[in-house]
Amino acid sequence: MATALDSSPVAAPPASVRRPGLARRLALAAAAVAGILASATPAQAAPPATSAEAAELVAARGHELEGVTERFNEAREALAAQQATAQAAAAALEQATATLATAQHQVRGIARSAYTGEGLNSFQALLTSDSADDFVDRMATLQLVAGHQNGLLEQAATANVAAAQAQAAAQQAATDAQAQFDAVAAQQADLQKQVDEFRAAFDRLSAQEQRAATAAHGERASRSTDREVAAATGPVVANSEAAQIAVDTALAQRGKPYVWAADGPGSFDCSGLTAYAYAAAGVSLPHSSRLQSQMGQPVSRDQLQPGDLVFFYSPVSHVGIYIGNGQMVHAPTSGDVVKVAPIMSGFSGARRVAG
Repeated sequence: MATALDSSPVAAPPASVRRPGLARRLALAAAAVAGILASATPAQAAPPATSAEAAELVAARGHELEGVTERFNEAREALAAQQATAQAAAAALEQATATLATAQHQVRGIARSAYTGEGLNSFQALLTSDSADDFVDRMATLQLVAGHQNGLLEQAATANVAAAQAQAAAQQAATDAQAQFDAVAAQQADLQKQVDEFRAAFDRLSAQEQRAATAAHGERASRSTDREVAAATGPVVANSEAAQIAVDTALAQRGKPYVWAADGPGSFDCSGLTAYAYAAAGVSLPHSSRLQSQMGQPVSRDQLQPGDLVFFYSPVSHVGIYIGNGQMVHAPTSGDVVKVAPIMSGFSGARRVAG
């Protein structure tokens, strides 16, 4: 059960993404984010009357905050991809404009030469031709040169218009992605405020109730720790080098705090941990549990192997790394730390991204 929540500020989105190939999929993901914004933030609950109620509300809001955080991560990935696309479109427009200017200059140069007599024109061709056939050949050459230059000019002009349209569309997509990112970040702030209020209510309750609630929480935490110690005994053996590295890296992070939107090395959220672990193995994953649930190959629950990503809830909003014997390593929720735990309820699928 969560008892505290990190209030670290939201990091500014990166200017580009590590995997440009994700841009198209992330653009679609950004549109999906907009469809779930209205229902993401729960209605305000009545003030808790007991410490137990306050603790339950903190835990419930912490779980809801995790779901919104994963949507934030997805919106951040989409925003970074759209920003990169807009930058590329702007560069393409600049190149197309330069090409058009060059073509215009060449056509003007040919026209100027013909007008001033610096180059061959139809009258000069007539005067300098030895025969009618020679005159026809020279005129054909003049027409070919003029047609070629006009064709280049037309192509350059068409490319310039297309590039300008693409740049405008990309910029609009980036603007929309920024708005979606800002909306989800605002929802995070609202949920954070609710968690803080419920935590403050818990602190205001009687010392006796606080002691009772803390004792109950400590007993459950002790049982959870015992399970983790039992699960951690003995090495975890994966079926591929990449999966082994990812498992070992994730297990090495145990005890580090959950912080929403964090991707290490000092703190993690759930998808930040899995992305960090697999990055150590040379496998790039987006920092989003839902996007990770589309990577690799699907695996049924009875075919799980150490290193497989395991996902929870619908839509997906939590991810961990399976380590065998029904156990996983994950970053659970705010107020908790990276740990080994049994596969939770709400299992919704698994993916194999290595080996």
